[in-house]
Amino acid sequence: MYQALYRKWRSKTFDQVVGQDHVTQTLKRQVATGRLSHAYLFTGTRGTGKTSCAKLLARAVNCENPQDGNPCNVCPACQGILNGSILDVLELDAASNNGVDDIRAILDEAVYTPATVKKRVYIIDEVHMLSNQAFNALLQILEEPPEHLMFILATTEVHKVLATIKSRCQQFAFKRIHPGDIAAHLLHISREEGIQLSDGGAALIARLADGGMRDALSLLDQCAGSGEAVDEERVLSCLGLAGNLEAAALLESAAGGDLAAALERLDGLYANGKEMTALAGELSALVRDLLVRKTAPRTGSALMTGGFDGETLKRLSARFDTARLAQMLNRLQRTAADLARSANRRTDMELCLAALCDPSLDPSPAGLAARVARLEQGGAAPGAAYGQAPAPAPREEAAALERTPPPVPKREAPAREEAVPRELPPLPEEPPLRDLDAPPWTEPAPQARPAEEVPRPQPQPEQAPAAPEPAEEQPLPAPQTDAPGWPGWPAFRDQLKGLLPVSDYSFISSSAMAEGRFDGRKLTLWVANEFLQKQLSRSEITRPMARLCQTLTGAAQPVDVQVGQAPPEDVPPAGGAVDPLEAFLGQGGSNIIVE
Repeated sequence: MYQALYRKWRSKTFDQVVGQDHVTQTLKRQVATGRLSHAYLFTGTRGTGKTSCAKLLARAVNCENPQDGNPCNVCPACQGILNGSILDVLELDAASNNGVDDIRAILDEAVYTPATVKKRVYIIDEVHMLSNQAFNALLQILEEPPEHLMFILATTEVHKVLATIKSRCQQFAFKRIHPGDIAAHLLHISREEGIQLSDGGAALIARLADGGMRDALSLLDQCAGSGEAVDEERVLSCLGLAGNLEAAALLESAAGGDLAAALERLDGLYANGKEMTALAGELSALVRDLLVRKTAPRTGSALMTGGFDGETLKRLSARFDTARLAQMLNRLQRTAADLARSANRRTDMELCLAALCDPSLDPSPAGLAARVARLEQGGAAPGAAYGQAPAPAPREEAAALERTPPPVPKREAPAREEAVPRELPPLPEEPPLRDLDAPPWTEPAPQARPAEEVPRPQPQPEQAPAAPEPAEEQPLPAPQTDAPGWPGWPAFRDQLKGLLPVSDYSFISSSAMAEGRFDGRKLTLWVANEFLQKQLSRSEITRPMARLCQTLTGAAQPVDVQVGQAPPEDVPPAGGAVDPLEAFLGQGGSNIIVE
């Protein structure tokens, strides 16, 4: 009768166990010196050799002629344990014998000495499946066992084992086997079995086994069933996997933003019976290798899965940045987790490819971080394809604005100042100035209509305290909240719309992110956080704002970007204010002669 490869090639000695030298060397030393414990706990993932080492230890402690800690496998004790004729070595499955009655039966038998061997050995596999009552019953025999009794417990979920059980056992952790060790062992078995296994096929099976030797032997047994040579194409075809070429081609389409080509390739894979879960795993492994290569180019080769050639990784790595790869890996991991409970796996995979081709379709924080990183590097705007050159129109327009300074003629300043007072509100000091301008002897003057009878010498001394005339000649007034020509932040922000790139104007247009205030001398931009301060402090943002502010107010000062809350802004009314002199003349004050 044919026997599966993983059963036929189970290790017969500790030296044949692959990839667990830290465990086998210790057990061999204990057997050779006789310093054995009464209870062992083997932990680790599936297919790493826990049950094999438990059976080896059971034979080694009962072997009549041990060879350097290894069982000889020829003595009656070893042969009886191998063929199952010796009942003193018992293997239990805790998944089906997890009740307290099963443990009590072991306690009843444990008091009897073994019939044909030195020690009675109980191998309890998947011990974490025992109930709490069964664990409590097992504690009694583990606390003070007879000299002829030994327990070997094995589990894949050590966190479910009670701490009181672990404290009474010697615990050995079995690690995942390296893919290179698995591939070498597969090539050795294939030569012994007459299987034509290529090096590429062995490496691919070793990577798919995920550190488990039993999984690797099962995959080899499945691929060799047809009698043909087992190479990479045969493994991919037999296991229904997308393979490296399909995963790399899909990622090439995502890098170019070609969603149509990606969907067509996905349709072909789906029609050929490829599993969407396996496809998501292949893409995740490829993106992970690219991320490792990007972040650790020198020492990251040992961390890669080994399923992709260096030329493919080099070509794809040049088309993505780190933030983009992290966003893609995060999206693929979430999609792979959701496929298990999805009603339509193909639709979910298509949505995932759409998000990979266009990062603007991913609303997650990782997608936003990828788009912001792309903008910081001067790349395409959100929604543009990766690998597509950004449109140079905004930069050329900004360069043209920088080369053409706005006209600010100095001779037109008085004309601008004549129009500005109409927008100023009435000063509160104007009414009292009216009483001071008129001397006491001219109070009855409004009744005398002829202007010639007003004393001529009076206007001359009144010209000295007149304040409005020198005030009109000042080019830079003192700092004040209602500076001349400042239209208010909302109106100033609207005029910036055509001067700044759309991606940067989106930050300024939001009142929650940025607010501007003009104090009469310079423009201060208040932002919400340090990221916005760094983003908006660039020269291509502050220069157009400073030039527009100089055009409107005449203040040629750089823009100051600070983090904090903007103070309230006092904007002059849109209708403008009445000139104080015109208001005074309109009230009938004829004692002033305008020359």
